[in-house]
Amino acid sequence: MLDANLKQQLDTYLQNIVSPIEISVSGDNTAKSTELMTLATEISQLSSQITLKEATAVRTPSMSIAPAGQTPRVSFAGIPMGHEFTSLVLALLQTGGHPAKASAELQQQIRDLEGEYHFESYISLSCQNCPDVVQALNLMATLNPNITHVMIDGALFQEEVDRRQIMAVPAVYLNGEPFGQGRMSLEEIVTRLDTGAAQRQAANLNEQAPYEVLVVGGGPAGAAAAIYAARKGIRTGLLAERFGGQVMDTVAIENFISVPYTEGPKLAASLEQHVKEYGVDIITAQRAAGIKQSSDDAALPQLLEVPLASGATLKSRAVILATGARWRELNVPGEAEYRNKGVAYCPHCDGPLFKGKRVAVVGGGNSGIEAAIDLAGLVEHVTVLEFADTLRADEVLQRKARSMPNIDIISNAQTTEVVGDGQKVSGMHYIDRPSGEQRHLAVAGIFVQIGLVPNTEFLTGSAVELTRSGEVIIDAKGATSIPGVFAAGDATTVPYKQIVIAMGAGATAALSAFDHLIRT
Repeated sequence: MLDANLKQQLDTYLQNIVSPIEISVSGDNTAKSTELMTLATEISQLSSQITLKEATAVRTPSMSIAPAGQTPRVSFAGIPMGHEFTSLVLALLQTGGHPAKASAELQQQIRDLEGEYHFESYISLSCQNCPDVVQALNLMATLNPNITHVMIDGALFQEEVDRRQIMAVPAVYLNGEPFGQGRMSLEEIVTRLDTGAAQRQAANLNEQAPYEVLVVGGGPAGAAAAIYAARKGIRTGLLAERFGGQVMDTVAIENFISVPYTEGPKLAASLEQHVKEYGVDIITAQRAAGIKQSSDDAALPQLLEVPLASGATLKSRAVILATGARWRELNVPGEAEYRNKGVAYCPHCDGPLFKGKRVAVVGGGNSGIEAAIDLAGLVEHVTVLEFADTLRADEVLQRKARSMPNIDIISNAQTTEVVGDGQKVSGMHYIDRPSGEQRHLAVAGIFVQIGLVPNTEFLTGSAVELTRSGEVIIDAKGATSIPGVFAAGDATTVPYKQIVIAMGAGATAALSAFDHLIRT
């Protein structure tokens, strides 16, 4: 089950277990149950602190982890390999007394939660966003005896997924009712449960002294900007709803110079760790709601204010906008109604839920053709619809897609509507542009891959000048139309939306901000 290299790494990690734990496995005579028991046995043999026993659970195969002699509160229904192997390792360590990396304040907030919280999270093992949610809920269950969590591999428990009509992961249920879908941070989950947390955090933020540089955005551009600013020895803050940005949705990264291969979540974790090493004040689970110049403080006439959606306001002498971009939507009837009910934006996350079904990919650029190639190995058939008369993807990707027997490509296709039965997608309408004829395509899933939209809506009505498409207009130094406000990355007019370019732009913006500060 585990190769020699993985066993050696795991053996090193398990040395950090300080108190005995039990692994309980519920299985039957199926191959998957045998596979899970093999995994559990190999893990137990690596540490004298781990004992293994058989049990009976609601879902089979499943594995539960608990301190010795206690009722399990953390469970995995399925085999936690792939992206979830890290979730399994962390669950073992935290159950065995190894401290978590979450702040002491946040951990205490979790311990203080009152009430009974029984979480179920449906995931796919290829989903790069799912581990964040699984690990957050596992930690909560470890810290608070009134919280339980079971991770459920949707591909293995397909009947359950169909019954609950889950068509996007991660999908989280609390006490049997839908709680949330998509990537959620530990802070976001706790804030939703602790109803007074947002008000307390807003009050604390209002008391913050002004920063010298405040970075708005936690992706590659924001991380680079924060590091370069902090290295100048100035008080630096970083504000983001969650750290990582769009890179968290990227699976394979093979063009990041000097790193032959990495994955988005891994890169994001490295960026966050690097930022923390410089003492940057990181503020997450908060969203900027605007920006304006302040003249309230005579001693600092150039002070800038960034109001937040929570009602708090942060102040800074210079601001760097690095809010990135998100997937562009079709904006056709039915898309919003069937989002996460067949309309999806992450083929790596949600593809396994459409195993054996027919799906469509809208978009013929690199992301669209890559999505089609990935999906073709999972689903019955993929149809690619491209608005233009030719595909925009690299020729090597086009050749690969055209060589696969279960991929069809339709060009000159304008998507006009997503249709379904009220519960899930059943198909889509599109217009054949040369003839003007409206056609129907029967599919169970529609993956939208048509580019990016800058996250700049919060700047509407401000003095920051934007293009018609919402990009922040910047000069060669990253300066915007407001003195002291700079911008970098995919939210700007920079012509190429690439990680390495965003990082360079973030560094440029930070150096320009520092130059602005010393001159004013």
